[in-house]
Amino acid sequence: MHESGEGLLSHFTCKDLALRNRVMISPMAQYCATDGYANDYHLVHLGKYAIGGAGLIMLEATAVEARGRTTPFDLGLWRDEHVESLRRITEFNRSQGAATGVQLAHAGRKGNQPYPWDGPGPAITPDVNGYPIAPSAIPFTPECSIPQEMGKKEIKETLAAWKAAARRAVQAGFDVIEIHGAHGYLLHQFMSSKSNLRVDEYGGGFDNRIRYLLEVADAVRTEWPEDKPLFYRTSVVDPSDEQWTIDESVRLASRLAEHGVDLIDCSYGGLAKRATTNMGTRNQGFLVPCSGTIRRGANIRTAAVGLILDPDFADGVIRKGDADLIATGREALYNPHWVLHAYQELGKGGFSDWPDQYGWWLQSRAKHPVIR
Repeated sequence: MHESGEGLLSHFTCKDLALRNRVMISPMAQYCATDGYANDYHLVHLGKYAIGGAGLIMLEATAVEARGRTTPFDLGLWRDEHVESLRRITEFNRSQGAATGVQLAHAGRKGNQPYPWDGPGPAITPDVNGYPIAPSAIPFTPECSIPQEMGKKEIKETLAAWKAAARRAVQAGFDVIEIHGAHGYLLHQFMSSKSNLRVDEYGGGFDNRIRYLLEVADAVRTEWPEDKPLFYRTSVVDPSDEQWTIDESVRLASRLAEHGVDLIDCSYGGLAKRATTNMGTRNQGFLVPCSGTIRRGANIRTAAVGLILDPDFADGVIRKGDADLIATGREALYNPHWVLHAYQELGKGGFSDWPDQYGWWLQSRAKHPVIR
């Protein structure tokens, strides 16, 4: 882990991953894939962050099997044919100096949803993706389909799907895999006593409820090379599950480290719809203390996320040792060149840090501001 004093724009290394700075673009679902395939929209959407200076760009939740999609429009890695369109993205980003990660995911009981921008509504007919599966037959909301409780057959099938998706991620040229264990999706459903009412070895106490999570990490690691980093995104706290605390997240992080996970991406909530925060007003960096607690308590690298808007604030988070990476999402959507602006605001460079195709125009404009 980094030493105190290194800032946002310092290099980051983890196994064979070497990043030009400590900014990670958070995975943000775009819901525009067709049958799981990436298209030109994804190339342009993600490529602009590589041009914009980010060190690591994380693809949105990418389903390990068709029934694991949140909507029918999610990206996927459940078939070999998905690899080629994703490789276009990793190769372009690499040509611009950025690394690329893929967030492997399974929606569990949150599957078969409509477009989120259409507002609340009934779940899509179950036969679109197949009936949702979950640790227990508890729907996400009353409007959602009642999921099928996973038996040993479904557990075995999904573990094989995680493993196969990791193999395809290697073929697609990804630098990082992030396992999505947050936001109320399948792995989060297993770890919470609110959504997991099982009475077998996958339910009950803490060790049983995290058993499937650890098995997923093991399955991914069997295909993901040891010299490549494995991240895990978790909801470190959730207002709808007061029994899961930051102490449990520290315990989980320690166990995940034993199963080949190198970094914990510290996110929040998602187990229930429209849950209210129990952390007070969501000020800038409201999850940073949790990231710092996990980093120190589990002795593992962390990424901090949660309304981190200002480069100076982000720089301080890294220097204080509360995180190793800063994950930015909505702010990057608003300003894809946030990282390049950070170099200027933090006094670490000028327009020479921008791509040549942009920088020489901007330098000219700075010398002659009246020129348009």
